[in-house]
Order: sequence, then C-alpha cells, then structure tokens
Amino acid sequence: MDYGPAAPHGPDMTGTHNPIHQMTANERQIFNYLLRPDDLYTEHGVYWADLPLARQVKFVASYDAKETKREASNVWSMFKIDPLSPVAYYFRNMVLPGAGLGLEGYVLFSIGNLKPLFAAGFPACWKTETVCNATWIAAVEYLEICGIIVGQITVGILGDWLGRRWGLIQDATIMFLGLIMLTAAWGTTLNGWVICYVWSLFFYGIGVGGEYPMTATSGMENAVGSGKVSTKEDRLHRGRKVTSAFLMQGWGQFFNQVILIVLLLCFHHGSGNGPYSAVATQWTYRISFAIPAVGTLWLVYYRTYKMRAASKQLAAAKKKSKVTGYDTQSLRLTFTYFGPRMIATCGAWFANDVFFYGNKLFQSEFISVITNSGTSIMPGWLYNLINVAVSLVGYYLASFLIDNKLYGRKKMQMVGFLMDFILFIVPAFHFEYYTSKEHVVSFQAMYFLSSFFNQFGPNAVTFLVAAEVYPTPIRATAHGISAAFGKLGALLAAVMYNYIDTPTKFHVVPWFGLMGMIVTLVFLPDTTGLDLKEQERRWQFIRAGREEDYHGIAIHPKHLSLYERLRGVGKHYDPDLDYQQKIEDLRSDWEAGQRRITSEKGGHHDEDEADDSVWSSDVSTYFEKTSKSPLIRANQKESNERYADDDTSSPDRNEATGLKQE
Repeated sequence: MDYGPAAPHGPDMTGTHNPIHQMTANERQIFNYLLRPDDLYTEHGVYWADLPLARQVKFVASYDAKETKREASNVWSMFKIDPLSPVAYYFRNMVLPGAGLGLEGYVLFSIGNLKPLFAAGFPACWKTETVCNATWIAAVEYLEICGIIVGQITVGILGDWLGRRWGLIQDATIMFLGLIMLTAAWGTTLNGWVICYVWSLFFYGIGVGGEYPMTATSGMENAVGSGKVSTKEDRLHRGRKVTSAFLMQGWGQFFNQVILIVLLLCFHHGSGNGPYSAVATQWTYRISFAIPAVGTLWLVYYRTYKMRAASKQLAAAKKKSKVTGYDTQSLRLTFTYFGPRMIATCGAWFANDVFFYGNKLFQSEFISVITNSGTSIMPGWLYNLINVAVSLVGYYLASFLIDNKLYGRKKMQMVGFLMDFILFIVPAFHFEYYTSKEHVVSFQAMYFLSSFFNQFGPNAVTFLVAAEVYPTPIRATAHGISAAFGKLGALLAAVMYNYIDTPTKFHVVPWFGLMGMIVTLVFLPDTTGLDLKEQERRWQFIRAGREEDYHGIAIHPKHLSLYERLRGVGKHYDPDLDYQQKIEDLRSDWEAGQRRITSEKGGHHDEDEADDSVWSSDVSTYFEKTSKSPLIRANQKESNERYADDDTSSPDRNEATGLKQE
C-alpha cells in the first residue's frame, strides 16, 4: 500500500509545502537547540547582538553568571573526588598546549637577562668591545629576530601544507638542537665564541618562530568539536584556551629569571654582587640553557606520540574543498576578501612589539637612579622578576575576560594600546622630573603598569586574532605573516634604540601605541563569541563564489570591522534566511549520509563524514517527510510498504507502533 504524501513520517511528495512550517513543536525545539544555542540566542530566537544595549548587557551577564556557576561546580566536584584533579586538568589543558611557548619564553628572554652578566664577566668583549667585533655583539639581537621571522613564515606555510602535527614536531626538534648548540657554544677566542653563540641563536630562533603559528592554530582548532554543529567550548572559551597556552611564555620568563638568580648565587660563592668571574659566568649561562633542553626533548616525544589528531580540522577543511596540498586558492581569496584584516593583524602586532621591547627603557633608567649606577646586575634581575610577575597578572586577566562578549578581543586591544600610549607619553614630556630621585617611584609605577596593560591588551590579543580571523586552510600562514611583521617591529626597535638617546626614545615609542589603536579600530573585526564553524561556513560560500548567498552571523555588524561595515559586507545579513539555510545544510549532510548508508552496506566507514551525533529521531523524521530526493523517497516508499504489510498482519504490532508514534 502507498500512502502517498500522507504516509506516516513520509516525504513531501508534492514539493509544495514550506518545510519550516511543517515542523512539529518538538522538531522546532530540537532545531533551535542545534542552530540557535542559548548562549547566543534568546528563547525567541533573537541573536544577542541584535538586542538593545540594555538587554545585551542583561543577556550576557545572566549567561556568564550561569556558566561561571557551572564551571565552579565542576571544579568543586573534581576536588571532592580528588583534590589534585583540578591541578591535573589545568596542566593537561593549559600548560601542555603552551609548553613550547613556555620554553621559548624562557630561552629568548634569557638573552636579554644574560647580556649584563656577559658585560660584567667579559668586559673586554661585551662592554668595551676591544677583543670582540662590535658588529657580532650587535648581531645577537638582530640574528635572533631574523631567525624567528624565517621560522614564522616558513613553518606557517608548511603547517598549512603538511599539517599542524608535523609543524609542532619540527619546531620542538629545532629548538632542542638549538639549545644543545647554545649550551655547547665555544670558540678559540672570545670573538669566535660570540660568533658561535649568535648563529646558535639564529638556528634556535627558527624553531621559536614556527612555535607561534603552530601553537595558536592547533590550540584554537582543538577547541572545536568534530561534529556538524559548533560547541559551547568553542564559542565560550576558545579565547581562554589559546591565551592560556600563550601565557606560558610569561611563566617561561619568570622561571628563567629565578633560575639565573639561583645559578649565579651557586657559582658566585652565594653572592649576587660583582665582580663576576669568567668561570661563574660560563657555568651560570650554560646550565641555564641545559635545563630547558631536557624539557624540549620531552616535548618532541609528547608531540610525536600524544598529539596525533592535531591536524584533524585542517584535514577536514581540505577534504571539503577537495584540496590535497597547499590551498593556493584560499590564500589568494584571503588576500582578496580579508586583506584589510591582514592590515589589522600585521599592523597591530608590529606596533605592539615596538612597545614590548620599549618597556625595558623604563627599567634601565630607574635602576641607575636607585643604585647610583652600581655595578651589580642583581637589582636589574630582581626588578625584572617583579615586572614579569606583574605581567603574569595581565596575562591571566586577559585570559579570563577575552571571551566576554561585552569587552572581548577588540576593546581589550584598543584599551591596552591607549594605556601604553599614555604611560609612555607622560614621562616623555617630563623626563627629568620622573627620573629624579624624588619622583622615581612614579616612574617605576608607570613601568609596571605599562607591562600590565601590554599583556592585558595587545600582546595577548594579537596572538589570538592573527589566527582566529582567517579560514582554516591558510590560518597558520596568515598567523606566521602577522607574527613576522611583529618581529619586524622588534627589529626596528632594536636598531632604532642604538641611534637615539633615551629621552628621544620616549618621544618616539608612544605613537606606535596610537597607531595600533587606530589600526585596531578601523580594520580588526570582533570575533568574540563567534564560533569557528560559522566562520568556516561563510568561507565555503566565498570559496564557491557565492558570498552574497551567505546570511549568517559571521557578517553581523558586531563581528565586522569598521572598514568592512563601511564597504557594506554585512548587507546580506538575514537571520531568518540563515536559519532556513542552516536547516538545508543539515539536510544535505543527512541525505549524503543516507546515500552512503545505502551504497556502502557495511563497507568502508569514513569517520570524518559519518558523524551522526546530531541526527536524533525527530531530526531524521523531519528530513524524511520533507525530502525531495528520489533516493530518499524510494527508500521511504519501500519502508512504508513494509510498514503497511506489518500493520495488516499483526494487530498487536500495529497497536504498539501506534503508541510509539503518539
């Protein structure tokens, strides 16, 4: 028997009904749960950013309070089972993903910490430069930065070409070999040793440079679920996950300074004051590099055997685009459609790194005032330790607030740039006043505050958004290019500071903060709360040449830059059309799954495509009764005929099935 269009759970044979209006209340509830999650939409299906400002604040505050309570409850439950389990969770989800950045932070910032020790232990080489070539002494900073730039661009491209896991393993291997070279650096003369030391830094820098795009992209993509719809973890905590890995750089700096202080006390007869012997200097510096070498060797093992799924999201994106190697089309389209975003991520990172290295200007000045230009390096190290501790507070506060929809990435970066501008411009015009002995405490306060706002602002945000605002196929490349521009800012600072005096430096540096704030305001979109799957969905429309057919929240004015809004990028935003479009996208995936089931019949099973986690019975029922696919209709007709035969032959079965349908 053929029930036709009225068949129980049957398809729409006529094709005349609007599928949305055919939904039952239960089906609509399930689709709203899948496509309009309660952390983004009100109970009436209104996107939070479409609400009036007062209701936006109420909506965000209410949900954040609920989420905070849920997380606190989970931590307490873990603690009751095992008091150390919250620590283990933090180590597994925050420390391990950022271990590479922690190790590179330890080593890179030790270069600056070791320079005063080298100048004190080998004054004829590092201070007066009578036995060493001044060019090679200056090259310590230049070649280190050049190595990082090479790594950022090269590994960024290779990470998109060969995969995230390969890039992570390569970075750790290069850093390990570089640390062996730094620990064992030697020469028949002091100048020969400096040359060996410099090239070891260059080699190590290549691994460090690759760590930036690889850690950012892998940490971000690991927060995304493998299903067909986005996850709350991605929407609510993606920024925290990435910045929690990034802040390990701060812990690397902290432990480097602590270890250097302890080693110097051990090898210098328990005293931190000069004069410092060549033997004490050598032992202190070599042991300080040998310690992270052990951790980096372990990192090679961990990434090789414990991070096998690091490239999963990239592989899925390539498969969807039918690309096997490097996606040159996506790279070309990225520069076409997201070129202004490149201005934002490159320009802001460039400005930030001028500030980041300019922060040391404060320290050298107030220490010389406090110590009356003494010869001991210990006061500088101790003040640097305090500064790193203040920076860590900024790192953690950025991690906690970077996913807040009312503050988020863009506002945090703009406020950080503005505060650094103010904190540098004030002493610039009153330099002698603030560097006098009577007012040096105010100078110190501005030093620590500039460190805080640099971390609680552009330093954390640039690392995150340089990957977040770009599509998966070229995400590592874009991040590497942005980070390389940042290091060009550092290189500019390193060169420029050698040719101008300190008061002039304070007049030059602040304007980079103002530049960073303007670039952020005009060209950077705010991706706070916008899940990566929605951005990838928009990208598929762009890649197919159908940009105007996308109507979703990725082009909501809230998530576009000022420049993009002025260009009319968001003119196609339509939440109702987008809702229907998402349902049809799910229908296409469901029908593809049905065709696969029909054709395979127990054959090869593709895990990437066969995720049926969203296909509840109500979803499947809805797609069956509204499908226009001949294959689905044929399958359903065959099923209905069997159903009718069973009805006539088994009254008991008919009764039971009727109860189930009710």
